Amino acid sequence: MPKEIIIGSRDSDLAMWQSRWVAQALRRAHPEHSIRITGMKTKGDHILEVALAKIGDKGLFTKELEAALLNGTIDLAVHSMKDLPTGLPDGLVIGAVCRREQPGDVLISRTGADLDNLRRGARVGTSSLRRRAQLLHYRPDLQMVDIRGNLNTRLRKLKELELDAIVLAYAGIKRLGCEDMITQYIPYEVCLPAVGQGSLGIELRAGDGAMRELVAAVDHKPSRTAIEAERAFMKRLEGGCQVPIGALGRVENGTLQLEGVVAELNGTKALRRDVTGPADDAAGLGDRLAEILLDAGAGEILRRARQEYGIND
Repeated sequence: MPKEIIIGSRDSDLAMWQSRWVAQALRRAHPEHSIRITGMKTKGDHILEVALAKIGDKGLFTKELEAALLNGTIDLAVHSMKDLPTGLPDGLVIGAVCRREQPGDVLISRTGADLDNLRRGARVGTSSLRRRAQLLHYRPDLQMVDIRGNLNTRLRKLKELELDAIVLAYAGIKRLGCEDMITQYIPYEVCLPAVGQGSLGIELRAGDGAMRELVAAVDHKPSRTAIEAERAFMKRLEGGCQVPIGALGRVENGTLQLEGVVAELNGTKALRRDVTGPADDAAGLGDRLAEILLDAGAGEILRRARQEYGIND
């Protein structure tokens, strides 16, 4: 194992915060090693004026980091788990899944109104088709506006575009110390999170046993199990992070409950089901939930979503 360990990260404020958190945790567990972070931009960071779903590419926020892993430029890559495709490149594995932050979404509104009390026809900004579909199912009168960018960019667009509110992941808001901006924690009953949302994944080379042993110090088994089920669910649906699929796995006393939703982009229909079973059958439960939703018509909803929005997973 090299004396200095190099962590690869996107160079956004949030991604660098996440990578510093991982680095600090690894230093505490392995003080004998020097750890350095190198930041880089990904394709998704360069293309900011196009909705993610329309770019038609997997791994928008991971490919450059994975290439650096494969050529040996870095030893580990830290990702938001929600950005990591269910199919990894040959030779790479997820070495650890860190303890999950509360995975839900939050509303930030200009007037302090929560989702129920936003004015009729309120303009709400989000870059996520998953959020768009579920929020329109709950409030069909809302006008959804595509916005992308980091937290500061989205907050600026909230004012510049005269939006009534924006929707973001709670985990990012908390990690950047901006919890005081939150108007409402959106209930899971209204909007299930993205697969893997709230957790960090550490990707490494498959044959690197020394690195796998190193990152075991930050692996959180309940989070890994829940997210394994969510990812199996999404993989069976042949979905990616740019389709209207939400999921949430929760582990307690050896039992895993998994909820999932597939929703029409215009909100007219949302199929939502759940399954419960032993936590050691996480992937099997994910597959089973996907089959239940496919039997209920999820495949046709996803086909229409890809066609209507030009999604190419």
